[in-house]
Amino acid sequence: MNTQVQRLGLHDPSIDVCSSHVGDLRFRGLLPAADWNALPHAVRRRFSERLAGGDSVVYAGEVTAMRRNWAGWVFCQMARLIGSPLPLYSDLGMPAVVTVTEDARSGGQIWTRMYARRGGFPQVVHSAKRFGGVTGLEEYVGRGVGMALTVHVADGALLFKSAGYFVTLMGRRVRLPRGLTPGALTVTHRDYGGGRFLFALDVVHPKFGHCIHQAALFKEASP
Repeated sequence: MNTQVQRLGLHDPSIDVCSSHVGDLRFRGLLPAADWNALPHAVRRRFSERLAGGDSVVYAGEVTAMRRNWAGWVFCQMARLIGSPLPLYSDLGMPAVVTVTEDARSGGQIWTRMYARRGGFPQVVHSAKRFGGVTGLEEYVGRGVGMALTVHVADGALLFKSAGYFVTLMGRRVRLPRGLTPGALTVTHRDYGGGRFLFALDVVHPKFGHCIHQAALFKEASP
């Protein structure tokens, strides 16, 4: 694979993601084989290419949907205290950029999301995915706050679902009670063909309902 293709995460026809030549088995190992094989080829490829430590892959697109109820708005504002990991603005059709960087130190990935808006600076969200914990995958957002994630396949899409929130205080991990969380969080990766894919964020609270929905459509860069 040439350097440019490797860094952009583009497809190399010489690599078969269904074979033993997969470069990254971390996500694949979190799913039963039947579920993994049910995913579209493009999704398996994107989640099977491991970058060298410090290298990044960049995807560009635009925000296509954003909805919040009043409780979702409150949760988004409260999340400012831990680095604003939830969407703050409702501008549609604005540029969105996702950068995934391999973190050699932790063996995980650093995700940086940038959402432009009309007037003012864009919102930038930083998080780190680490392969560990009870579920095998965790995401950290800031101020020691994180969540365990489970991985699923539904209707050809790859889903990441929250399985409990926690905060690390003085080296100890404390599970957050449900009353201090925004509810169940789901991130969906759905392939649309032609190098296009959707990332959607949904937060559903047991009392306040479907609080947040954000979707952005991305397209892989050309070599």
